[in-house]
Amino acid sequence: MTRRGHGTHPRPRRARGPRRSGPVRPLWALAAIWMLALAPDAVAAQAARVGDLTIAGEEVPVRLVGYGLVTGLDGTGDRVIGGFSSGQTVRSVANLLRNFGVEVPEQLLRTRNVAAVLVTAEASPYLRPGGRFEVQVASLGDAISLRGGVLWMTPLQTHLGGPIVATAQGPLLLSDAEPGNRRFAPAPVETSARIPEGGLIEQPLPRPDYEGTASLTLREPDLATAAAIAQAIDQALGPGTAVVEDPGGILLNLPDSTPAARALALSQIRDLTVVRPRSAQVIIDARDGTVVAGGDIRVGEAVVSHGGMTLAIGAAADTAGVPGDVRVPVGTSVQDVAGALHAVAAPPQAIAAIFESLKEVGAITARVVVR
Repeated sequence: MTRRGHGTHPRPRRARGPRRSGPVRPLWALAAIWMLALAPDAVAAQAARVGDLTIAGEEVPVRLVGYGLVTGLDGTGDRVIGGFSSGQTVRSVANLLRNFGVEVPEQLLRTRNVAAVLVTAEASPYLRPGGRFEVQVASLGDAISLRGGVLWMTPLQTHLGGPIVATAQGPLLLSDAEPGNRRFAPAPVETSARIPEGGLIEQPLPRPDYEGTASLTLREPDLATAAAIAQAIDQALGPGTAVVEDPGGILLNLPDSTPAARALALSQIRDLTVVRPRSAQVIIDARDGTVVAGGDIRVGEAVVSHGGMTLAIGAAADTAGVPGDVRVPVGTSVQDVAGALHAVAAPPQAIAAIFESLKEVGAITARVVVR
């Protein structure tokens, strides 16, 4: 079939880079501005807060881990009989009952309503005792489903063998499959779950030094973004305040390093708005065929045959094709190509393979990521 595109010569979008003003920028910043000037069609610009793009160097979250039991399952727990199969579940239940003064031989235990689980979480290093956070729960044995279960109070540690700094407990929350078109939707996973605010800090966490050298870490390292952030900080707080160390880090030279002054400066920096480039990449979910494209990405001339399906872009699109083939003109957006493939019921794996082939032959000048 033939689809109308946007013309053979799509109008390029003009990229907005950081303004060049003030003192001479470091080499990292000059290189980033130079790259943006050379590739105006590869990226599109968008405004974002510095606080959404970075984290303070000392705000690395604390990872917690623990081993626990999920109880109250409706016969979908670990299939253990008298110590066979997942014997760790039987021993854990026996030890739990022993703490309450109840002695039950392991050979007599049936644990279809109990499952051994691994509990993991990430918490802010600035949480004090009493602070709550979300925890993730995943089955360790051969449980069929954790639906309807409740996590027994589980101690959490920063590392195996370390001190107990938090606990977790509460009813498990599992995600339900969407009721819409489930043709390509995978079966829901019921052996993992989460507990919103199920974690509780019991002991003070090892907090970083708040009086040391200030720095910002980019959530997604990018040279042009780091240069734009440094320039915005210099314009707001004075020249030389920010120095780009590399694509992933910015060093801050704050005039007053006291905790109060530093907190105020970081708060002002996080509220600054910068114009950053949007990465030109196509992300494809190989399970359900979802295609997400960043930037105004368009396809060039190419022909891709996969299985019994053919995607023709360019001159070949004007010829007659067989039912099920997709034919579009040069310059069609990635979103329209994905829509055309979905219209002919292309399987998710086929969609992923077609876009990877377009990348290999140079018809797409963007990074293709298949998940």
